[in-house]
Amino acid sequence: MSRRARTQEEIRRFLAIGAVQVAEIDLDGDEAAPRPGPGSPPITHGEVFLLVRRAGRPVGTLLTRVPEGTDPRAVLTEAAAAVAGGAVEATGGVEATGGGEPPYASVVVATRERAGQLARALDSLLAQEHPRFEVVVVDNAPVTGETRELVERKYGERVRYVCEPVPGLAVAHNRGLAAARGEVIAFTDDDVVADPRWLTELTVPFAADPRLGCATGLILPARLRTPAQVLLESHGGFAKGFTPTTYDPGDPPRDEPLFPFTAGRFGSGANMAFRTEVLRAVGGFDPATGAGTPARGGDDLYGFVRVLAQGHLLHYTPYALVWHHHRETWADLETQAYGYGAGLTAYLTALLVNRPALLPAFLARLPRGLAHARALTEVRDTDGGGAPGAHDTRTHPWPRRLSRLQRRGMLYGPLGYLRARRAPGRGRG
Repeated sequence: MSRRARTQEEIRRFLAIGAVQVAEIDLDGDEAAPRPGPGSPPITHGEVFLLVRRAGRPVGTLLTRVPEGTDPRAVLTEAAAAVAGGAVEATGGVEATGGGEPPYASVVVATRERAGQLARALDSLLAQEHPRFEVVVVDNAPVTGETRELVERKYGERVRYVCEPVPGLAVAHNRGLAAARGEVIAFTDDDVVADPRWLTELTVPFAADPRLGCATGLILPARLRTPAQVLLESHGGFAKGFTPTTYDPGDPPRDEPLFPFTAGRFGSGANMAFRTEVLRAVGGFDPATGAGTPARGGDDLYGFVRVLAQGHLLHYTPYALVWHHHRETWADLETQAYGYGAGLTAYLTALLVNRPALLPAFLARLPRGLAHARALTEVRDTDGGGAPGAHDTRTHPWPRRLSRLQRRGMLYGPLGYLRARRAPGRGRG
C-alpha cells in the first residue's frame, strides 16, 4: 500500500472514532452523584470518560459505558468506587496539603483574538477559592481591540490588561512576568476552565517548601466530542497521572535516565506556576521559543529545565486541575504533532545556547535521548483496551502520518529556534 493510500485509510479510521461524554463524581461529596464536565450536556447512555474525586481531589479516571435503558448514576457510581479504592490503596490515601495559607499569586493568561474562549477562562479564574490573587491578561500582537474591550467592559478592575506587540507565547509570558505582583506566578491558557481549587492547590506547595521553584498540575479534557479530541486523549493527552511527584536536581529519579532533559514529563504550560523571584532570576522564558514563533513551542519546557538547573525543586500535583478544550480537527492534530516535535528540539537548542555549561550533561544523555525520541514518535497501536486519560492504555492507533510529522518537526526545531532568535525583539543578548 502506498503512503498516500495508508494516510487515507488512517483518516478513514480516524473519522470513525465516536464521541465520548465527559463527567465527574466525588465519592465523598454531600451527594455522590455524577455530573457533566464543564460545558458538557447531561449524561446519557454511551461511552463516558469519568473523573473520580475523593474529598474534592482527583484520584483517577476511567472509561466506561452506560448501557441504554440503565441509570447513568448507578452505573458510574459503581465504576467510580472501584477506581477510587484502587487509587487510595496505591497511593496510601489522599495526600494532605501542608504549608498553611497559599501565597499571594498572579495568574497570567496570554491570548490573541479569542475573546469568547478567554471569557470562559476568566470566569473560572475569578471563581477561584484562593484568598489572595490577581489576574493579568496579556494581549499578544492584537489585530483588533476585541480583547481589551472584553476585559474593560466585563471585568473592569478585577482583571489587569497588558498589551505585548511582539508575537510569541514566551514573549507574552515574559510581559506577564514583568507585570506580576504576586510571590508566585501561575500561567494558564485561554482555552481552559480552571477547577475552583486549582490556584490554591498549585500554589500552596510554595509555602510548604522554600526550595520549590516550580509546580505543575493536572490537565484533563473538557470535551471529547470530535475524533481529534478522543484520539489525543486516548494517547495520554496532557495529563501526567495521579501521583504527586517532586523532582530534585540533587537527587535525580532513578527511572529518569534523561533527567532533566525530558521536561515534557514534568507538566505543560497550560498549568504551571513558578516562584516569581526564581523565574525572574533565570531570565524568564526564552523569547525565541513558544507558539507564535518559528520555533513553534518549547517555552514551558525551557522554563522547567532552567529552574531545575539552578537547583530548585519542581513539584507535580494532580490536585491542581484545569479542564482543557483540545483541538478539534485532523488538520489541528497535524499542526500540533509538527509543533510538538519542533518545540522539543527547539527548547533543547535554547538550553544549550543560553546555558553552554549543560552541554556535557546533555551529550552524556544523548544516546538514550535518541532512543527516547524514536520511541516518542513511533507508530503506537492499541493495546487491547483502556481509557482516554489512563495514560498507560490506548483505545485507538496513532496515525503514521502524525508520527512522521512529529519527526519532521524535531528535525526542524533547531533551525526554527535560530530563525526566531534572529527576529527583532527576540535575541537574549
